[in-house]
Amino acid sequence: MIEVKGLTKAYRSHLAVRELSFHVNPGEVYALLGPNGAGKTTTLRMLATLVKPTAGTARVAGFDVGRESLAVRQRLGLVNGGMRVYERLTGREVLAFFAGFYGLEGHAFRKALDWVAGLLGMEEALDKKVMEMSTGMQQKVVIARAILHRPPVLLLDEATAGLDVFARRALLDFVKAYRDLGNTLVYSTHVMAEAEEVADRVGFLHQGRLVYEGTKAEALALGEGSLERAFIRMVKEAA
Repeated sequence: MIEVKGLTKAYRSHLAVRELSFHVNPGEVYALLGPNGAGKTTTLRMLATLVKPTAGTARVAGFDVGRESLAVRQRLGLVNGGMRVYERLTGREVLAFFAGFYGLEGHAFRKALDWVAGLLGMEEALDKKVMEMSTGMQQKVVIARAILHRPPVLLLDEATAGLDVFARRALLDFVKAYRDLGNTLVYSTHVMAEAEEVADRVGFLHQGRLVYEGTKAEALALGEGSLERAFIRMVKEAA
């Protein structure tokens, strides 16, 4: 569902991403792991067609991110940590607004709203103003906005940033549930414990380069039961 070959992004003299290559299979959670500044956000922004690559290619659901950006966006959802929605609107009003971008109106919107509210358990938030919601419920509105059109590919970039323990748990449970529906996810984080819980495969990103890729089980074996130890080992070897 995602194919990345030699993807590179340069900002003047700084290379944020360097000749990155990986793939993500259908129905899989791929954890892109690395510290802040490793190039994770830049990578996901290129996949989401928000940033143009300097070199290399990437395809999402079979479509080229450079030449077929509209087709990519129609099949993709994006959730960033710290995303906000309009505080003076209700959950229903927020989702109705964004549904318009996907051509979901009338019966189609009501059907999509029922599906996403049931999946996320957020029926109580639909008629409450965002400013009156808990942080966790606000995050559910953000996620609902991203998957209202049922995208087969979902990108999550540090999606638990700023969340309390209950909201974080709800998001991790959602990641597994969305994968179990047959969808493909890229889960970008620097929190290794989260990846240990949700990932099928992992990629270690350091200074814009992929220094390791393998199944979660392989990575855990490499780190004697710890993704963090595995990451540190591979970064030292790469250096």
